[in-house]
Amino acid sequence: MTETPEIAQKSPYGVDVEVGKSYFWCACGRSKTQPFCDGSHKGTGLSPVKFTAEASKKVFFCGCKHSLKAPMCDGTHNRL
Repeated sequence: MTETPEIAQKSPYGVDVEVGKSYFWCACGRSKTQPFCDGSHKGTGLSPVKFTAEASKKVFFCGCKHSLKAPMCDGTHNRL
């Protein structure tokens, strides 16, 4: 059974990413290294989402863990 993710925060995480680098977004909301995975999802049925940067720029990772465009923020936190 898959658990519902915990809300880490009700706003996005702005992160400067580097072209070609991969990042693993925390999907469970339990990680202590938000917005990235630290392995806290084990046993939840949830898994991190891999994101590979296509350009070096600031991106906004979802903080509420309920975005329909995960791992990016889509504004869902405004409705929680």
